[in-house]
Amino acid sequence: MIRVLLADDQPLIRAGFKALLELTDDITVVGEAGDGAQAVELAERLRPDVALFDVRMPLMDGIQATRRIGASPELNDVRVVILTNYALDEYVFAALRAGATGFLLKDIEPGDLLQSVRVAAKGEALLSPSVTRRLIEEYVSTPPRPAASGPELDRLTVREREIVALVGRGLSNEEIAEHLVISGATAKTHVSRSMVKLGVRDRAQLVVFAYESGLVVPGDQNVTRNS
Repeated sequence: MIRVLLADDQPLIRAGFKALLELTDDITVVGEAGDGAQAVELAERLRPDVALFDVRMPLMDGIQATRRIGASPELNDVRVVILTNYALDEYVFAALRAGATGFLLKDIEPGDLLQSVRVAAKGEALLSPSVTRRLIEEYVSTPPRPAASGPELDRLTVREREIVALVGRGLSNEEIAEHLVISGATAKTHVSRSMVKLGVRDRAQLVVFAYESGLVVPGDQNVTRNS
C-alpha cells in the first residue's frame, strides 16, 4: 500500500485528489495539510511514501517544506512531488534543487496521477524529456561552464559521466541504452552507481547535477564528454 500525504491550501483541491487516489486498492491518503509547516510536521509523524505538495502555500511554501524534508535523514524515503498550475512555474527548478522527485500539473488526467504516484513511490523522477529540457533551460541562471570539473565529477568514470549527461538531457534508461548501444540493464546499473557516488536521492537530482556541474549546458543539445 502506497501511503500519500496531501498538502494544499485549497480544501476542495485536496478533497478531489483524495477521492481519486482512494479509488484504488494500492494507494491510501494518510494525512492532509493546509500549509507547508503542517505538511512537514505530518511528514515527520506519518512517514508517507509520497508527499504531494502545492508549490504555493501559506506559512511555508512547497519548496521550503521540500527542503526541510530533504535535509532530514529520517525522511529520506519520503518522495516529494510538487503540484503546480504551470508547466514552467518559476518555483519548480528550485523544488528540484530542494530535493523534489518531480512535479505534476494540477490538470493531470486521473489515470496519469495514479501512475505518477506509483512511479514516485519507486523513487523514479516524474520528468518527461521535453519538459526537463524546457524547465532547466528556462530557469538555470548560472552561465555555462567551459568544462565539467570538480571533486564530485572525479568520482565518476568516463562512461558514468556520459550516462549522467544523457540523463540530464532527459533520456530514459532505454533511450540511453539505444544511444550507447548497450543493454538496458547496463544503463540502469550505470545510472544507479552514479547516483550512489554523487549522493543524490533520485533521478531528478541527477538531472540537476548534470546541469550544475557543466556536463550539460542549457540550450545545447550536444552531450559534453570528458576524459
